[in-house]
Amino acid sequence: MKSYQVDNNGYYGIFGGAYIPEMLYPNTEELRENYLSIMEEPEFKREFQQLLQDYVGRPTPLYFAKNLSEEYKAKIYLKREDLCHTGAHKVNNTIGQILLAKRLGKKRIIAETGAGQHGVATATVCALMGIECVVYMGEIDIARQAPNVARMKMLGAEVKPALSGSRTLKDATNEAIRDWINNPVDTHYIIGSVVGPHPYPDMVARFQSVISEEIQSQLLEKEGSCNPDYVIACVGGGSNAAGAYYHYLDNPEVGIIAVEAAGKGIYTGESAATSALGKVGIIHGSKTLLMQTDDGQITEPYSISAGLDYPGVGPMHANLFQSGRGEFISITDKEAMDAGLRVSQLEGIIPAIETSHAFAIFKHREFNPDDILVINLSGRGDKDLQTYIDYFDL
Repeated sequence: MKSYQVDNNGYYGIFGGAYIPEMLYPNTEELRENYLSIMEEPEFKREFQQLLQDYVGRPTPLYFAKNLSEEYKAKIYLKREDLCHTGAHKVNNTIGQILLAKRLGKKRIIAETGAGQHGVATATVCALMGIECVVYMGEIDIARQAPNVARMKMLGAEVKPALSGSRTLKDATNEAIRDWINNPVDTHYIIGSVVGPHPYPDMVARFQSVISEEIQSQLLEKEGSCNPDYVIACVGGGSNAAGAYYHYLDNPEVGIIAVEAAGKGIYTGESAATSALGKVGIIHGSKTLLMQTDDGQITEPYSISAGLDYPGVGPMHANLFQSGRGEFISITDKEAMDAGLRVSQLEGIIPAIETSHAFAIFKHREFNPDDILVINLSGRGDKDLQTYIDYFDL
């Protein structure tokens, strides 16, 4: 049977690999040689699980959304990653990577962030472990995610603006990679999504797989089966989606739906709809689907959501799209914002704008009344309140 997990060479189908400058080879090779064995150590597992339970607040609830279910005529469950410490799923991965970095003897952590949630989660674990933290963030994202910037600084992190290109997530990632090249011995780069050179996509997916592991046991208790009919998640780089899909990837009974940002419309030139617009290319060290011009220059992405404002997608998701295993739906800013407001008023939960994209699919996709849907509610909307206020003139 075909597997949608990573292979021994770091590829998902034709996507993945490590396309990096020679100067980065020692950094990624050290990780590749050690990450699986460290993650299997009983003491590592014990410490990771303990922190997820006592610090992050796991397991997060699987909540039956009665009002949404009545509105959209399906059985809709929400995986409440918004209830994690720091307000999103990102902390699952940063806890795992900081423990890994400590075992590799690293004294300094760098990270990139778009919406700021990964930056906050990285700053949080660095504060917890007493390790120096530098977070790279696009100048535009710093302006539109000011509360998260303040949180990072309160936690002791240095926030460095990326001033090149579109001054968003892609450019922050470029700056972080440059830093890592210049500080290969003492620095670990905590990548926040299932992007980058192997082993990052697989490593991040493994740390986030606690999400689908919990969904399986929680759904068994609530519905008598581990398997929903569909798992739905928003996808930028795609770590929340990778975590929600992970234990279902090779189970054909479970449909996988990925929701990406169409911005002002897929073909308006202001979009981040990689599945519709992307061609095979290389970005940040891996071969994946990438929005680019005919001569291979990366196209600037756009989304009202800082966390989906990325011109590519992780190689796992590129493979899910190209193989047909995953169904991809592109959602505009307006559809996402309207859906976020509707969920707030129906369920009393204000979702992050990233997650709001996932809730907008019901205008595009019909389900049967007895279909069991799990939507990964990847983050809470506190960080986006100013965007909501401005958009709806609240």
